[in-house]
Amino acid sequence: MATVSAGARLHVGFQNLSLARERLYGGIGVGLAEPRVTVTAEPAASVAADDPLVGTYASRAVEVLDVSGVAVTLEESLPRHVGLGSGTQLALAVLTATARAHGLEPRVREHAPAMGRGGRSGVGVATFEGGGFVVDAGHPTNRFTTEPPAEGDWTVPPVVARHSLPAEWRFLVVVPDADPGRSGDDEDASMRAVVERADPAIADEIAGVVTRKLLPAAAAGRLEPFGEAIAEIGRKNGAWYADAQGGVFRPPAGKLVEALEDCQVLSGVGQSSWGPVVYGVTDVAHAPEAEAAAEDALADCGLEGRVILASTAETGARVRGDQR
Repeated sequence: MATVSAGARLHVGFQNLSLARERLYGGIGVGLAEPRVTVTAEPAASVAADDPLVGTYASRAVEVLDVSGVAVTLEESLPRHVGLGSGTQLALAVLTATARAHGLEPRVREHAPAMGRGGRSGVGVATFEGGGFVVDAGHPTNRFTTEPPAEGDWTVPPVVARHSLPAEWRFLVVVPDADPGRSGDDEDASMRAVVERADPAIADEIAGVVTRKLLPAAAAGRLEPFGEAIAEIGRKNGAWYADAQGGVFRPPAGKLVEALEDCQVLSGVGQSSWGPVVYGVTDVAHAPEAEAAAEDALADCGLEGRVILASTAETGARVRGDQR
């Protein structure tokens, strides 16, 4: 038996969505210590799972690893399609647990494409492997049209920067009870529309923010410049997505972002992926004030929801149990 637990991830945005530049996508994000997804796997003669999506990933894992079967139990789950990377973290947790249960190495980065992960952003794979703040290299644009490569016909983009953020930093994560973000065919169609129209000048602006502000702030552990940089990158990404999602931020995330931007102890307020999750950065000393501001923002927007204060994941997924 093997148990694997992985933290959520926040997706700040992409470095480029224009086919006019040499590399496409290039994700920027952060691995969180919580909330988490946890699965337990045991060798079996066939595939069994207590959750339909887990069963789908377990079937893929069995095929990829060429093993007889696996029984997988979902012990702890992430909210799905809200901007926390639930699909990638679950898929890779199932893959890893299945491999470990059979005494095999999961070879996560190699097998992620066969699990349907890492086709655009490599952030989820990278944070599963090692946590931290991550920037990936994106994919060579010459392999892409507005239609992405066939599923599995890609490699996960390499990590070009990874930093452990200060232990006293906290990410405020607001999960409103709202319609889920885009996924599957709906997400693919939206991304095609965005890439077809993406202004390459925005990518050039983001490159300057990444190299001159974001990476130096992450390396030096400077919260305010880091927050300013991720907020700027998030808004520039929102300009690409404005037509697809109805604004720089999708409803109701836009109202929450606006409300939280007035909180003096928060920096870097933005939307994770397609939302509706909204996040900001603070520190331990100001975390209670930030949490209260988030609760007030939800109430003022007429929303129910969950507020989480999370540290950065210092490592990747946790694995325990038989290694055979």
